Amino acid sequence: MNSKFKALFESFTLPCGVELKNRIVMAPMTNFSSNEDGTVSDSEVKYYARRSGGVGMVVTACTYVTANGKGFNGEFGADSDELVPSLRQLAIGIKEQGAKSVLQIFHGGRQVPPQLVPNGDVVSASAIPSEGAGKPVPRELPEEEIEAIIKAFGETTRRAIEAGYDGVEIHGANGYLIQQFFSPHSNRRDDRWGGSIEKRLTFPLAIVDEVKRIVAENTNEPFIVGYRFSPEEPETPGITMADTLVLIDALADKNLDYLHVSLNDFWSKPKRGVDDSRARIEIIQERVGSKVPVIGVGSLYSADDVLRAKETGIPLIAMGRELIIEPDWVQKVAEGKEDEIATKIDKGKQQELMVPDPLWQAIIHTPGWFPGIE
Repeated sequence: MNSKFKALFESFTLPCGVELKNRIVMAPMTNFSSNEDGTVSDSEVKYYARRSGGVGMVVTACTYVTANGKGFNGEFGADSDELVPSLRQLAIGIKEQGAKSVLQIFHGGRQVPPQLVPNGDVVSASAIPSEGAGKPVPRELPEEEIEAIIKAFGETTRRAIEAGYDGVEIHGANGYLIQQFFSPHSNRRDDRWGGSIEKRLTFPLAIVDEVKRIVAENTNEPFIVGYRFSPEEPETPGITMADTLVLIDALADKNLDYLHVSLNDFWSKPKRGVDDSRARIEIIQERVGSKVPVIGVGSLYSADDVLRAKETGIPLIAMGRELIIEPDWVQKVAEGKEDEIATKIDKGKQQELMVPDPLWQAIIHTPGWFPGIE
């Protein structure tokens, strides 16, 4: 190994006591490849296993906690006990290769396609559609359904424990239901679930509390609980960097194992809310990094890209698209072969890369999504 990359291979112990063998994480990415009945497909297990031999931790694609939270075609479910064997199959596929397995749990809220949910019933914090033509107007959730969804996040966490995962990641990012409750765009309520920024925090924090309660009740083993968030929204009104500082201050007091920032570009800068020219990730790390580990991510491909990101002080670095392009990224850096790392997708290597066909079709037909696809 080139000695300058040694810092990427130091072990890291999360607050719960789980030790990661290195500082590299596979980021959660939708793959559209699960079975029609919500079970994990064999090709999906192979895809994850192929990428689990080098990284310290794998965060799965999101899984829905209730039937009306399904956000994508080909998404695997975790909303019933019948799906525990399916969930276990994926956990084993990841862990057998040496990585810790973390199940990302979510509800799509107003972002779900009506045709994927029972009776086309799209729900959210308020009856405000997403911006864009043809977006459905969601039904505002009443109190009892809000409480039921919070409980569903807890039940899915219990299933993750039973299925053998090392942890869960609460998906509070990318405009899905948890973020919808925090956002002033999608949450126009005037009850205890909305209004002031403190009230808009009620739902996200209630889910964290419920997940932590279920973990305490169902296992004596160390179990990871992380939280992913998007620092800003483009909408007006929408989440600003100032709002996010309030969110992460609250989350940092919840004894979480990490905060995972959802960014397309690791070095992106705030658009509004703070007078600070540094990258968002640097502001976040300075604000809460001494209280809770931060995971950074966003368009990092080469070993030098990742090392530069790590040198900001962020303890853990996640990669998404690059681990699809180069499943052996970690191994190549460890062996001093970083110059052999592929950073553009090779359209002739689907089988070698073990990418399921639905994901492969999405990649090759989406210009600009992956380096090498024009």
